[in-house]
Amino acid sequence: MGLAPGRRIRRIGLTGGIGSGKSTVARHLVALGGHLVDTDAIARSLTLAGGAALPELQRAFGADVIGTDGALNRDRMRSLVFGDPAIKRQLEAVLHPLIGQEARRQAEAAGEAVIVYDVPLLVESSHWRQRVDRVLVVDCPESLQVSRVMQRSGWTEAAVQAVIAQQAPRAKRRAAADAVIHNEALTLEQLAQQVAELWVAWVGN
Repeated sequence: MGLAPGRRIRRIGLTGGIGSGKSTVARHLVALGGHLVDTDAIARSLTLAGGAALPELQRAFGADVIGTDGALNRDRMRSLVFGDPAIKRQLEAVLHPLIGQEARRQAEAAGEAVIVYDVPLLVESSHWRQRVDRVLVVDCPESLQVSRVMQRSGWTEAAVQAVIAQQAPRAKRRAAADAVIHNEALTLEQLAQQVAELWVAWVGN
C-alpha cells in the first residue's frame, strides 16, 4: 500500500467491526468529497427482489432462501452460514465476483474524486487491501459493538456475537491499519473532527 513521494491518495479502504461506527465515518468522508463504494450496500442490492445474485443463490441453497417478497431471506441465509463454514464459502463464491464487478463500475464513475471503499471484510481479503492506498479502521470495544447493534437492529446478543465471530479480531484489524479511529467515547462532533483531520493529512484539502 505504499505511495510514491508526493503522490495524492486516491483510494481509502474503510473497515471496522459491526457496530463500530464505520457507516457514520463513511458519511463524513463523503461530505468531505469522497466517492463512496459501499460493498454491503452492493450486496444488498444484488439480493433484493430481481437482484442479479438471486437465481444462483436459489440454485445453490434452495427455494427457501428466497422470501415471500422475492428477496433473499436474510435470516434463513444467516442461520445457514453461521452453522456451516462450507456454506459461507459457497455464498461468498456467488456474491464476491458480482460485488467486485459492481464496485469497479462505481469506482470508474468517481472521476477525480477520492474513492472510499467501505468493506467490512477488508482486512480478511488481500484482494481489497491491494486495491487501496490507505486503510482506515474504526474500532470500539466488543461490548459496545453488541449494545449498539442490539439497540439499532433489535438483534439478540447471540446474533450479534455470531456476526462478530465471523469478522477479523479487533487486534488484526488495527494491525493492518494506516490509521485507527477509536470510537468508544467520542461525541459525534469529535468523530467528525477526527475524520476531517485525517482527510486533510491524507488528501490535503
